Amino acid sequence: MKPARCFLPLLPLLLLAALLPAASEAEFSAARTKMVKEQILERGITDPLILNVFRMVKRHLFVSPAFSPAEAYGDYPLPIAENQTISQPYIVALMTYAIAPMKNKKVLEIGTGSGYQAAVLAELVHEVFTIEINDKLAGQSKKLLQDLNYRNIHCRTGNGYLGWPEAAPFDGIIVTCAPDDIPPALIEQLAVNGRMVIPISYSTNVQDLLLVEKLANGKLKKTDLIPVLFVPMIHPGHAR
Repeated sequence: MKPARCFLPLLPLLLLAALLPAASEAEFSAARTKMVKEQILERGITDPLILNVFRMVKRHLFVSPAFSPAEAYGDYPLPIAENQTISQPYIVALMTYAIAPMKNKKVLEIGTGSGYQAAVLAELVHEVFTIEINDKLAGQSKKLLQDLNYRNIHCRTGNGYLGWPEAAPFDGIIVTCAPDDIPPALIEQLAVNGRMVIPISYSTNVQDLLLVEKLANGKLKKTDLIPVLFVPMIHPGHAR
């Protein structure tokens, strides 16, 4: 989704953070509670397990410390390292809800980014396999997730277009970057009765978030959810 406002580049933000007084945990907690109520619950996501996870996972740890509690939990994406973004909280919640997470499920994420989506999933499912093509960003998010003691998240630096074949099949797949069409490898790696949520880019300015369900007969059921705007997927023969 498009940011609701413009932000300074990440490096100046980090320098600014060193000069500002640190917000308290109570302030971050209050901002997180407000985010869940106004951005997620009031937009129709009422699953108590998902709501509780979004109250618990600290989004501010996945963004620059220069952001205030209101910004860290604001209703818009934020910049992270390597000129990438962390998605709007509602979009993370919607994509999580769409794959119907359960404790016995195994989920693949394409595009680790900051690691926030993986952390949310790790609280809801048995195992998370997450792939990031940018090696620097992959290293940063892997270290953060390890430091936060997530032991059911498996991280890889690599080409998400190809999925993670040796760990397949997956009960759920979340793609956080937009290809022009559904990668064949991801269709193959989706389990029967599995659910994939993926932004599909139809033109430079037109993307839809698509729910893909693999039926018992192997056919795909596709449902358009909402218009979105994600970064393009990097894959062979294409550039971001």
